[in-house]
Amino acid sequence: MIKSLRALVGGMLLAGMTVAPTAASAQTIQCAPFARMFSGIQLFGAAASWWNQSVGRYLRGNSPEIGAVMVFKAVRGMSAGHVATVTDVVSERVIKITHANWSVINGRRGQIEHNVTVVDASPRNDWSQVKVWFAPIGKVGNTAYPVNGFIYKKGGTSTAQAVEAMQG
Repeated sequence: MIKSLRALVGGMLLAGMTVAPTAASAQTIQCAPFARMFSGIQLFGAAASWWNQSVGRYLRGNSPEIGAVMVFKAVRGMSAGHVATVTDVVSERVIKITHANWSVINGRRGQIEHNVTVVDASPRNDWSQVKVWFAPIGKVGNTAYPVNGFIYKKGGTSTAQAVEAMQG
């Protein structure tokens, strides 16, 4: 019953529907389980571990693409890292993401934010550092967060499969 309720609430959230506050929808939503559900990339554990887990399973790189998961490195204040799914590429240095558990909204964390602005703040325009929209201040924040890169899900193609296809 609980699993069915969570699946229903998750599906409604993905569809952009609003859900009346209940015990199930008032729970804190962590970034990694939400990114897994939203993107379809099947990695588990702390967000910061996704980058290494993806080796041999998914393609990785430093260019944002719609549907890719951006992996933030673990830093002080964000010891588990963070993951977010790219929903739009606005320009060479601006993207939109959908993620969970970033901003404090209505006094609490653990909520989903759709189409949040992210700016490439890296000196070499390589997406190794980003600044993210922060709801409490109503703008992109001042902190530049280090990023490992992007994990791509292209029809389930893993890095190993892509290499095999190129060689064969």
